[in-house]
Amino acid sequence: MRILLTGSAGFVGSHLTERFLQGGHEVIGVDNYISGQRDNTALFLGQPGFSFVEADVSQGIPDPGGRLDWVLHFASPASPPHYQQFPIETLMVGAQGTQNALELARAHGAKFFLASTSEVYGDPHVHPQPESYWGHVNPNGLRSCYDEAKRYAEAITMAYHRHHGVDTRIIRIFNTYGPRMRPDDGRVITNFMHQALRGDALTVYGDGSQTRSFQYVTDLVEGIVRLMDVEDHEPVNLGNPVEFTMLELVGVLQDVLGRPLTTLREPIPHDDPRQRKPDITRARTLLGWEPVVPLSDGLRRTIAAATAHDGTVAATPARA
Repeated sequence: MRILLTGSAGFVGSHLTERFLQGGHEVIGVDNYISGQRDNTALFLGQPGFSFVEADVSQGIPDPGGRLDWVLHFASPASPPHYQQFPIETLMVGAQGTQNALELARAHGAKFFLASTSEVYGDPHVHPQPESYWGHVNPNGLRSCYDEAKRYAEAITMAYHRHHGVDTRIIRIFNTYGPRMRPDDGRVITNFMHQALRGDALTVYGDGSQTRSFQYVTDLVEGIVRLMDVEDHEPVNLGNPVEFTMLELVGVLQDVLGRPLTTLREPIPHDDPRQRKPDITRARTLLGWEPVVPLSDGLRRTIAAATAHDGTVAATPARA
């Protein structure tokens, strides 16, 4: 296949690029490095089948010419510190960026794949969250630039499918972690890990009872690849249904590192979801998929990669 991937220099984008190239496919990566990393692009430069275009997809996507089989839209800041630093750019990439990617797919008769997010559920009143739940989202809060950008991206994707017949896929990604995340990503696993490696106290918000479910990146990539082979246009949750409180996550990290860790309490941020856990019934039924990497194993792999890269730069306070 010949695949154009926006956000190719991002955390998830780099792992998708790796998987596609290993499968013998051609990848045209597009990124403007607002949150992606040049090191991720450098991993693939010179490899057969990979090419890269530095561009802001909100302003337009250069047409690569020739055949395109897929347009995968993964471009967007995804962590709270990054999308709150670039709120307008985040809204733009969810709106204009998504439409530009859809138009490119339409022009080439290509299939289209949207990376949406569990944040469309907001601070949920339904637990766990099935795809049929419409969410509980603050439309003008600090997180709204990301939440509403993704909700709009889903809406315009479905409009292009229904009105123009574009063959689309939508996934809602729950908390995902692994190698190649930015050290300053600001989400809880990255920050806990780097704080622990530096010997600092781990920042816990509130009483630490808020929950998340953590998915290792290879599990996510497997779900994405499987959905590409299935014709289904409704959103699909991809996440790990095993739920952890923040204090339980501290305990797992202690076990992995083999030493006690201290914590520092801070007030819980505004609009921070109290609980997050995917209902993955659709993914199990439709794709025969579910996560296979336990949290402890994924943390070991992620820590090994971080220490090998010596990526223990200062981190912002942990956000889930």
